[in-house]
Amino acid sequence: MEEITSVNNNLVKETAKLLQKKYRDAEDRFLLEGFKAIEEAYTLGLEIDYTFVNSSKLDKYKFFTGKIYSTNEMVLKKISDANSAPEAVGVAKQKHCKKNDFKNLNKVILLEGIKDLGNLGTIIRTAAAFGVCGIVLFGDCADLYSPKCVRSAVGNLWKIPILKTSELSDLKELFNDYQRVATLPLAKTFLKDFELKEKCLMMFGSEADGLSQELINFSTESVKIEMNDNVESLNLAISAGVVMYKMMV
Repeated sequence: MEEITSVNNNLVKETAKLLQKKYRDAEDRFLLEGFKAIEEAYTLGLEIDYTFVNSSKLDKYKFFTGKIYSTNEMVLKKISDANSAPEAVGVAKQKHCKKNDFKNLNKVILLEGIKDLGNLGTIIRTAAAFGVCGIVLFGDCADLYSPKCVRSAVGNLWKIPILKTSELSDLKELFNDYQRVATLPLAKTFLKDFELKEKCLMMFGSEADGLSQELINFSTESVKIEMNDNVESLNLAISAGVVMYKMMV
């Protein structure tokens, strides 16, 4: 096992570049931070190029059969943007879903223009917990492979197919015979009274802009979450979580 303890090491420098989206896109790679993310990615068959592990934590990573570099907290801090250095950082190949991966998926959610990385990761984690079959990121959305999003998803990023598209034609092709539900603050039907069909596409807009008119027109129905009158709105991740629980039961 090779030891790397200098922040000026060339591999450390190349790894640190993956903190920036342009390098993640160019290399088609991303960072895995911490035991949970690395273990889940490895178990689910993601291609992991190599992993930096704190020398004091090496025993935990005996499951990993790929290349491991023993290192220190200073190097791990260099290749992470977390407030404190993780015990390990891996470099893995990004996973790209295609439209065919969404054939025959019953319960799907769509997020339009979501920008908050923490919200995106939290929604992915919640979707995995509540049995959502797939997620569509529509339009200009936050980077799925940003370290903050990966951390927020807590090892669940690869358990659900996630499709990125900006084309309404893709949605029409995939979800033409689905119940297509727009979540809107002015909808007349409350979630508690709403009847979900087996094949359902639930659509959420960003907190800043809501759903576009294009997707509202694409919807077949609309719904809103009932809440106290003195509260204007919910955080997007909370709203999506409430709706996804309804989709499960």
